[in-house]
Amino acid sequence: MITRRELLGAAASLPFVATPSWAETQSAVITRPIPSSGELLPVMGMGSSRTFDVALDSPMMAQLTEVVRLFFAGRGALIDSSPMYGQAESALGAVLEKLSMPAGLFAATKVWTYGAEAGVGQMQESSRRMRVPAFDLMQIHNLRDWKLHLPTLRQWKEEGKIRYLGITTSHQRNHRELEDIMRTEALDFVQFSYNIENRLAEERLLPIAAERGIATIINRPFQRGALFSRSKGKPLPPLAQELACESWGQFYLKWIIGHPAVTVLIPATSKPKHMKDNMGANVGQVPDVAQRAEMLKIFKAL
Repeated sequence: MITRRELLGAAASLPFVATPSWAETQSAVITRPIPSSGELLPVMGMGSSRTFDVALDSPMMAQLTEVVRLFFAGRGALIDSSPMYGQAESALGAVLEKLSMPAGLFAATKVWTYGAEAGVGQMQESSRRMRVPAFDLMQIHNLRDWKLHLPTLRQWKEEGKIRYLGITTSHQRNHRELEDIMRTEALDFVQFSYNIENRLAEERLLPIAAERGIATIINRPFQRGALFSRSKGKPLPPLAQELACESWGQFYLKWIIGHPAVTVLIPATSKPKHMKDNMGANVGQVPDVAQRAEMLKIFKAL
């Protein structure tokens, strides 16, 4: 049976190329290490919640294919999904297959069910739906039945069925339990919400991740689009130019990237122009502490 590494190596020789006029002229990609291994990941990943819940015969599939093509043209790697997201895993699988499984793909999904046996079946189905022989990262979605699933994920990691394991939440009500898990369990990744408006993760989750050597995946970086209602029609501040931000979207993403405990962001979109804009934050200068403070001050004044 062909391994995932062999599959990706073969894919590198296939005719998938980035758009030279865009990707080749960009500065170095911003990367962060996965603490448990040292492997470097580009900071800009891609989510699929809501945006990829599309039937395979839908005309939208062509648009989603362009979204993913632009993601890899912008030198992204981590794509995150879940069985919770309707048909998203299947749509992603079809797109990735059409693009000949682009080299560099870091495939991540989640287990989201009750019971160890049901979890195994669901993860096997996710592999079939996303058309990847093995996931780079398997996460327990919203802490669901984590005490039963975590031993399975550890076994799968030992057997080489996954490379990394993690746990996620998008809900503040789960933060206390998540903190306890992060402090007591060996995790490679943790995923939660964090953005310039919702800064709760700064209090405990991000510091614990840094202390324990856990990579972080940031979901809802735009607060599900709510941030743009604050900045709509407003001119970008001079600081944006210093950071090579060409849009408010890049401004908001760069603010998150500036936190040293952040590993990867996963904004979700079904629109090519938004994906191209997101990937503009995958390169260039990272805000320092003083610049982040000024960015926050600017946002609060909007």
